[in-house]
Amino acid sequence: MASILDQYENAQASYTMPTSRSIPEPLGPGIIDARFNEEDTPIFTKKKINFKPEEPITHLAVCNNFLVMAMSHGVIMRLDLEHADEQERVEIFKKGEEKVHKIFLDPTGRHLIISLDSTENLYISRNSKKPKPIVKLKGYHIDSVGWNWQNANENTTGAILLGTSKGNIFETELSANDDSRFWQGNLDQYLKQLFNLKGAHGEPITGIEFDRMPSDSMTEYQYFILVTTPGKLYQFLGSVSKTSEPPMFQQLFQQFEDQNQVQYQELPGDFGYSELRLFFTKFRESAKKFAWMTGPGVYYGDIDTSGKLGPYSVTCKQMLMRYPKDSDERGVNTPFSMVLTEFHTLLLFSDRLKAFCLLNEQQIYDELFTDRFGKLIGLWKDPLKGTIWVFTSQNVFKYKVTREDRDVWQMYLDKGDFELAKEYCRDNIAHKDRVLTKQAEYLFSERRFLESAEMYAQTQNSFEEVALKFIRLEDKDALRKLLHKKLESLRPQDKTQMTMLVTWLIEIYLNQLGELKEQQLESSPTFKKLQEEFQTFLKQTRTKECVVHNKNVVYDLISSHGDVVDLVFFAHLMQDYEKVISHHIQYDNYRGALEVLSKQEDMKLYYKFSPLLIQYIPKDTVRAWISQGKKLDPKRLIPALVQYDHKKYSEQGSDVISYLEFCVYKLKNKDQAIHNYLLSLYAQLKPEKLLDYLQDQDKEAEEIDGLCYDLKYALRLCLEYGHKRECVHIYSLMNLYEEAVDLALTVDVELAKSEANKPDEDDYELRKKLWLRIARHVVEEEKDVKRAMDFLHECDLLKIEDILPFFPDFVTIDHFKDAIVSSLDDYNRHIETLKEEMDEATGSAEEIRKEIQAFRNKYAQVKALDKCSKCGFPLMTRAFYLFPCQHKFHSDCLIEEILPNLPGKRGNKVKDLQKKLAERDDTRQSVVGKQDPSAVASKLTAKAELDDLVASECIYCGFYMINSIDKPFLEEDDNSQGWL
Repeated sequence: MASILDQYENAQASYTMPTSRSIPEPLGPGIIDARFNEEDTPIFTKKKINFKPEEPITHLAVCNNFLVMAMSHGVIMRLDLEHADEQERVEIFKKGEEKVHKIFLDPTGRHLIISLDSTENLYISRNSKKPKPIVKLKGYHIDSVGWNWQNANENTTGAILLGTSKGNIFETELSANDDSRFWQGNLDQYLKQLFNLKGAHGEPITGIEFDRMPSDSMTEYQYFILVTTPGKLYQFLGSVSKTSEPPMFQQLFQQFEDQNQVQYQELPGDFGYSELRLFFTKFRESAKKFAWMTGPGVYYGDIDTSGKLGPYSVTCKQMLMRYPKDSDERGVNTPFSMVLTEFHTLLLFSDRLKAFCLLNEQQIYDELFTDRFGKLIGLWKDPLKGTIWVFTSQNVFKYKVTREDRDVWQMYLDKGDFELAKEYCRDNIAHKDRVLTKQAEYLFSERRFLESAEMYAQTQNSFEEVALKFIRLEDKDALRKLLHKKLESLRPQDKTQMTMLVTWLIEIYLNQLGELKEQQLESSPTFKKLQEEFQTFLKQTRTKECVVHNKNVVYDLISSHGDVVDLVFFAHLMQDYEKVISHHIQYDNYRGALEVLSKQEDMKLYYKFSPLLIQYIPKDTVRAWISQGKKLDPKRLIPALVQYDHKKYSEQGSDVISYLEFCVYKLKNKDQAIHNYLLSLYAQLKPEKLLDYLQDQDKEAEEIDGLCYDLKYALRLCLEYGHKRECVHIYSLMNLYEEAVDLALTVDVELAKSEANKPDEDDYELRKKLWLRIARHVVEEEKDVKRAMDFLHECDLLKIEDILPFFPDFVTIDHFKDAIVSSLDDYNRHIETLKEEMDEATGSAEEIRKEIQAFRNKYAQVKALDKCSKCGFPLMTRAFYLFPCQHKFHSDCLIEEILPNLPGKRGNKVKDLQKKLAERDDTRQSVVGKQDPSAVASKLTAKAELDDLVASECIYCGFYMINSIDKPFLEEDDNSQGWL
């Protein structure tokens, strides 16, 4: 609970808001200025630590939440702020014997260096309670330490730089290990003087900081080192080998042996001391800012390690903020300590703490410390946690920094740095809108209208007012830019606004293109670029979604400007291919129409436009049809096919025939209309292909009903155009062999002979009749007796006596004497053959009678120990079958074995007979002594049928075994384990 005095003094601390924030400005329509409690909280808030020291505090340092205090009586108090109840005391000297000059704590809080007034220097590690003297540094006051920010080893400091009150710069490395060689006297490897700033009186080094710079080298690091004295700021830049032995920075400082090469900034009016501070965004990242508290004020700026500033400097954007005057205006009160944050610097004066914003150098915080707290001694900032500490001889205060960047956007906005202002608006929509509005207004005033339109489109300002502002401009590019950006910012559900903007943009594009056309600039780069932008705009997904339901409006707009090119482009975009094709046809651009037709997927357009295209570009049209393959229905293209002018393009061949052949042979089309039309074209234009086509179709069709064309129609065509061979083929397919032979005789006797052989061999009378017609034709029409005689050799059906009636009376026997002799010889040979066959039949009958007699007396012996060939049990136990091959089976075993090998009907028959016999047996047992003769006969009949089915042959030696040769020994569902 804070005391009444503490509350009173906290109330006296003044926090000044930036001046620009006190002027309210409208945020714009749709923006609500929601203030959070954090906005009203001061950037710097103080909290007194509940700690009462035994003796006055002389020095304090806090790093990584680890606090170290030096007391006047020689005790070092160490405290882990995360475990505040665990305090450690380390005594470094007896009270009154010594005084602490300065203490230095590394950023991780693990290594502490203490410099005493007696020029003795001590080192204490985090885990040690015993200070160790740094013997080689005896005689030097350490005024500054440059810690190694890249060191990741907790047990050693890494290479560090020490600055003394005499201007010396040493490099050393301190280790927390007790067995370190450093503590065994070999100090030359770890303590080395690298440089000396020789001033008039040996200027003390009040600050020293170094950090690594980005480097592409695989063998060297790049470092910068900042060193301050009370009045000068030195910069050392150079390379350090990655494999160099300690001291690491010796190579770097050797470049500056001639002190005239050292770059430094000197400010007049030093007051004997100064402080150097760096700001890091994150631990172990590169330093971003620096501040140097010196005589005339705080010299601050940015640190640029990219190398753009040259080989001698890393500081840029340097500014000097002078110290404020006292309220009584008697003079300037000088601070004695400073800390640096990202945007502020805090200065500790003898009686108060003040904070200044580095962006506008405005004082934003002023707190007075009364005498009751004790004399102000120091100011410190934890480099990792960001907390700020103020201490007096009796009290310690902790300052929390709360969103120090909250007003940075406003300051950058006032300075006209809009990009940085937007960056620091973060997620505050109201602030960002104000920045964008100011930037847009500034750009408009500078006549940078395109950039201004882009900014306005991102604001919440009234769109109507902004649009009117740009409508007044002669150049509409800025208005177009505004509309584009506004369209991009709309949500998908803002359909109405999107449609209006898209329509407006289309009108602007068309107007600008029309103006360029009027100026005869259609071939200029400006026109082409604008048209390309317009077409790109139309292709955008959002634009297409807007106009897809209002495309007639866009068509009307483009048509009203007479822009044919963009009209066609838009129709393409909307996939309104019918309109595009119609446009090309209207201007007699048939190839262009076909190109569009080929690229789209709607087959209905092929059926619509093909009748016209086939008349002007038949080859290309047919090629397009073929490219679509099965997507097109050839039957629906018949209206286009019949439009083809065969006489006009006869020299090029029939392209329509090519397409129909593609349908028939490639697509295997079976439509009768297609085949009939192909037939008619063959008959008219390419009769040489007609017979091949008919023969191919005959091969593919298994029967006459499977033919794809109409036989009667084909016959009528062939008769009409006089294609006799084709007619013969068709007659043959229609089984009209007599007509086929009669017509073939008018063409070729050989063709007639081939047709005469086509009837079935069993139809002896028809075949003979056909051959007789051919023979009669040869004799009577061709008068070729010799050729007629040759028919006797070609056809077995004809005899000499069959064709003799066809010869005229005056023909002498000499013409066919040989044929008659040959015929008589054939009759004699046939008679002899019949006699031999009769003798063989008589012998075979005698042999069969003998075998039947032998089988009547044949028997086989069955022994009592004989076993079934299937089950292995004694055979005599139940009914059995005995085969001549000596295989024996129980009747049930044989039936069980043979059933899987019987076809379905025979297997079912066996089961029915078994069932019937079983029923007969049951009946016989129930009626003892009564035997119905009909029942006995029925049983014997069933038994005989069963024997015929299952016992006609041995299952192991007969036909069943031969049929099973291709079956596996094991079926898929059998358990194979038992066979192993």
